[in-house]
Amino acid sequence: MSHFAEINSDNIVKRVLVIEQEYIDSGAVGDASNWVQTSYNTRGGVHYAPNSNTPDGGVALRKNYAGIGYTYDSTKDAFYEPQPYPSWTLDNDTCQWNAPVTYPDDDKFYTWDEENTQWEEVTD
Repeated sequence: MSHFAEINSDNIVKRVLVIEQEYIDSGAVGDASNWVQTSYNTRGGVHYAPNSNTPDGGVALRKNYAGIGYTYDSTKDAFYEPQPYPSWTLDNDTCQWNAPVTYPDDDKFYTWDEENTQWEEVTD
């Protein structure tokens, strides 16, 4: 079994199914050209061992695992999530969004403050 994302005419993911390629090809779930395979173990262009954060050298398929509302960019052959904030930019190598300021590396928790374009520590 494989994971496939159904995309609409705007290349937005409508749903993701675990399904056989033959079932997609048969037209049983609609037009086969609206389905794009995705890998559950792919994030940021890296393939990870199942249920881990350890790269395993496997084939990274389409940069990121597809989710409902994600965009499929056929030019990049990649899935990416909706832009979280207007100030964030898409990294073309990983197809993940980056804040204009790096997340602090101090073991504290932060939330993004778009108005001031900075990370704010969560204190409660």
